Amino acid sequence: MTSWLPLSPAERTVAIEVLVHGPLSRTELARRLGLSQGSLTRLTKPLLESGLLAEAPETAGPAQARQGRPSQPLDVVADARSFLGFKITGDMVYGVVTTLRSEVTGRLDRPLTTHDPDAVAALLAEMASALADGHPAPAGIGIGAGGLVRERAVVAESPFLGWRDVPLGALVQERTGLPVVVENDVAALVEAETWFGAGRGLDRFAVLTIGAGIGYGLVLGGRRVPFTEDGHGFGHHWIIDPNGPLTPVGARGSAVSLLTIPGIEYQIRAATGRDTTYEEILAGAAAGEPMDFRVIDEAARALGTLVAQIANFAMPQKILLAGEGVGLMDVAGDTVRDTIGAHRHPLADPVDLETKVSDFHDWARGAAVLAIQVLVLGEGPV
Repeated sequence: MTSWLPLSPAERTVAIEVLVHGPLSRTELARRLGLSQGSLTRLTKPLLESGLLAEAPETAGPAQARQGRPSQPLDVVADARSFLGFKITGDMVYGVVTTLRSEVTGRLDRPLTTHDPDAVAALLAEMASALADGHPAPAGIGIGAGGLVRERAVVAESPFLGWRDVPLGALVQERTGLPVVVENDVAALVEAETWFGAGRGLDRFAVLTIGAGIGYGLVLGGRRVPFTEDGHGFGHHWIIDPNGPLTPVGARGSAVSLLTIPGIEYQIRAATGRDTTYEEILAGAAAGEPMDFRVIDEAARALGTLVAQIANFAMPQKILLAGEGVGLMDVAGDTVRDTIGAHRHPLADPVDLETKVSDFHDWARGAAVLAIQVLVLGEGPV
């Protein structure tokens, strides 16, 4: 097929509008972008010729039919190529294959038995080959990793993998022959939710993740706000309660100490001497087991405080709570909501807090969205 790249800035704007909001009639597309019909025709011609866009089936109603044949709406050719996304954790690699519109059409997971960079790259290449089988030719690969990532290619620091300055993008590209984009996993998730998920169409949007760590992303003007702290361990020094627990990771009473799965498990182990999983602690709290209840109640109050602070200072239209630790809401959601209210002005609008029960495939999908943004549209976080 004809290459989709390179796109001019104006062509990119048109392509993104159709990708995120399409199918759109030419009239509606011109209105959204403030373009004349002539300018729109000039910009869409190369997009149609390259196969990135196509005319969608007409959806004319009776009123339109009486007025004459409407112009066919434009839409992306979502299944012309596929995109691969991976999320790397300390012990697993989660992979997905998606369409251009990020619909997941295949999944594959593999245990991560070593953190040796070459071995990890070889595993990703093997998974990429398996995922691509039976799907349209992949256009590129996105990889999300916990930690600090530079230039969308190098994992500068990852505490989960024990890596420093690992050129993961180059290692995987050498083995697959495909272009590769590497990014902090939370940043990738925020991009996916902004374009295709809970933040779609919103001007101001925030994502808070709780699980092995604490992640945060902010969207203003419909675009993710990049910041140098991406991957440096958000929450280690965000103090929720100066008199709170001290855990091996995070300052005393920090969001990390109070809210992460390792922090919660550590508190129970320090108090009882027993190793208990996060799921068992949640179940114990729901059943009224005193120590479990105390720790989970404190975590719920910490989460409510953190959400309220984000709402007070960033003023988002919506906050998405995601990550493998969101089961906290099932057990102590009322405490979270009550705490949010206690830390907000009495006349403030309620916080639109959406909880996403997700797994690591959503994070892998986020990495695939980054591949779509960067490799196809030349767009993405700076």
